[in-house]
Amino acid sequence: MRTVSFSYGDIPMAKPTTVKIRLNSTADTGFFYVTKKNSRTMTEKMVVKKYDPVARKHVEFKEGKIK
Repeated sequence: MRTVSFSYGDIPMAKPTTVKIRLNSTADTGFFYVTKKNSRTMTEKMVVKKYDPVARKHVEFKEGKIK
């Protein structure tokens, strides 16, 4: 019996459908949430109203990059 070795070096990897994003508070408190979003179905920037514990109220959170 012969064994054949196979390398995956020639086949490109698929892009992941979900990416991690950072939701930054618009109240300028520096507070943020980290979440995932499907980059294929939601192509625009995400804006969500969530609770900011530093400002102690619900404010809009806008999408930013994770560094």
